[in-house]
Amino acid sequence: MARSSGDTPLPTAEKAAPPTPVSGIHPSLFILNWILFSNATILFNKWLLDTAGFPIILTCWHLVFATAATQILARTTKLLESRKSLPIDGRMYLRTIVPIGILYTGSLVFSNLVYLYLSVAFTQMLKAGSPVAVLFTSWAFRVAEPNLAKFLNILIIVVGVAIASFGEINFSMIGFVYQILGIIFEAVRLIMIQVMLTAEGMKMDPLVALYYYAPVCAFFNIFVALFTEASTFKYEDLVNTGFAMLFLNASVAFMLNIASVFLIGKTSGLVLTLTGILKAILLVAVSVVIWKTPISPLQAFGYGIALLGLSYYSLGFDNVVKIYNNSSAYISATMNSYNAVPGSPGGVRGGMLTKRYVVLGSAVFTFLFIMAVLFMWVNSVPTIPTPSLGAN
Repeated sequence: MARSSGDTPLPTAEKAAPPTPVSGIHPSLFILNWILFSNATILFNKWLLDTAGFPIILTCWHLVFATAATQILARTTKLLESRKSLPIDGRMYLRTIVPIGILYTGSLVFSNLVYLYLSVAFTQMLKAGSPVAVLFTSWAFRVAEPNLAKFLNILIIVVGVAIASFGEINFSMIGFVYQILGIIFEAVRLIMIQVMLTAEGMKMDPLVALYYYAPVCAFFNIFVALFTEASTFKYEDLVNTGFAMLFLNASVAFMLNIASVFLIGKTSGLVLTLTGILKAILLVAVSVVIWKTPISPLQAFGYGIALLGLSYYSLGFDNVVKIYNNSSAYISATMNSYNAVPGSPGGVRGGMLTKRYVVLGSAVFTFLFIMAVLFMWVNSVPTIPTPSLGAN
């Protein structure tokens, strides 16, 4: 599936607490791990959908795989131990898990169908408007009180997404409607989780949530597939795609959920927010390189406005000021350290900072080198075809 439980609208910022390394692993590795699996899942699924189609059946396979995998992990590891503290019985399951699972099914189905009609880059631009749906849904369910400042901030995001939509060269109304429906289903799901589970005093991490939701979603997705894609699906389509490729695809999507658990556990809400914004930008850039998706200046301008509005909405004014002040202090300390006498604390700090810049510069150079090689490789092979459904 092109989306998973790890790919949710960005949350509002929480009070940032400095992450602490666990078992000698730096939190930045958890961030890179989540970005890798998140983008790999979306790009992998886009390629599969372009090759074989059948997004709903592919989603069914992912959910069946996730159901089996979480059941195995629950019996062989301690990753899902927190589920034992949840007061879930048959009545609670029907009242909370099943309704949220139905909403999750709608979110997955529509979010996957959109990749048959729109490019990955434009889809990510539309997803920048997800906080709009979440905010309005929270107001409708009276989870949050309407706020003029937030409304104006959200309006900026809407304007940015609208400009990006007008600038899209290969626009598809069907794909656009599917994406909006997917965003609405996901927004209602998130608010229902907050309303239902919070009222019952329950809190689930992404992996435990998948343990409970995957069987429900698999059942309803199979039900939907029986009336949509089952009649046109052939065994040859499965063979042409490859069993090993399907297994690898489902494994990557499932690993995204595990990466989400570790990311949330080892970092703060602020770090998660910044990581989500960075992931979206990288995904747009990489998808443009792979699929050679044309991006008009108007579309880039609109997406830039949406990202700025989303960053401000997610971080808040206080965190924006804090980031600015910390960055200024860091730069000042760096400049002063180079004027310090060798052997002094400042001189030592300057040496440490020099090493950091060498490492950072090497990482940036390596990333640019890999992107350049990838770009040359893409230009040397036939472009992955975009489905004809994407044109109006």
